[in-house]
Amino acid sequence: MSVFQTVLYLHILAGFTALTVFWIPLVTKKGGRIHKRVGWIYVWAMGIVAATAFYMGIYRIAFDASRNAAEKSFAFFLLFIAVLSASTAWNGIRVLRFKRRTTRRSLLSLDTGISFLLVFSSVLTMVMGWVNQFPLLQYFPVIGLFLGYGQLKYWLTPPQTKMHWYFEHFGNLIGCSIATITAFTVFGAPRLLNISSISIFLWFLPTIILTPLIFVFTRYYRKKFRLSTPK
Repeated sequence: MSVFQTVLYLHILAGFTALTVFWIPLVTKKGGRIHKRVGWIYVWAMGIVAATAFYMGIYRIAFDASRNAAEKSFAFFLLFIAVLSASTAWNGIRVLRFKRRTTRRSLLSLDTGISFLLVFSSVLTMVMGWVNQFPLLQYFPVIGLFLGYGQLKYWLTPPQTKMHWYFEHFGNLIGCSIATITAFTVFGAPRLLNISSISIFLWFLPTIILTPLIFVFTRYYRKKFRLSTPK
């Protein structure tokens, strides 16, 4: 078995694990034992997904001469998904370490650097999409721009509410779930369901379904915590 095949199987196993458990922290008691334990399983699984996707994307772009232009475009999507998954999982966890912060984070901190990387990779991926006329790369990175902007705004402005970390935590990890499920719909669902992987609706379906959850949870918990809408 080649190194690439080993990494691919590890990627699939980690991705399947993430897909299986991602919903459990959403429906269990926040801060409870199940929420924390399963949440960490999800985060570690997504870390493996991001690392293996990055390796496979680089390999297919730089070292696999047998791939055609379309397959190399999908490899760029793999790289983008790797950065998107890593950034959202990282920020979703890191905010828990800064619950009591009252000032902005440094522009040169590791946290802001990772968010800048997400924005940069989103722009680069969109450019590659337009150069190669590949719709998946043209439009999907808008999600990365949106999430990256939100992360930078969070780190570079003083907190607006005492529960700021709470909303940023679930917002980023739901964003990470969007990346997980989108990757499955792009690469896995067409093979399992015998449907076209070039359907724009298919690519954006996880975003259409899961993004409203961020707004629903935000509204619910702001009401629960009796918090005003941030300025």
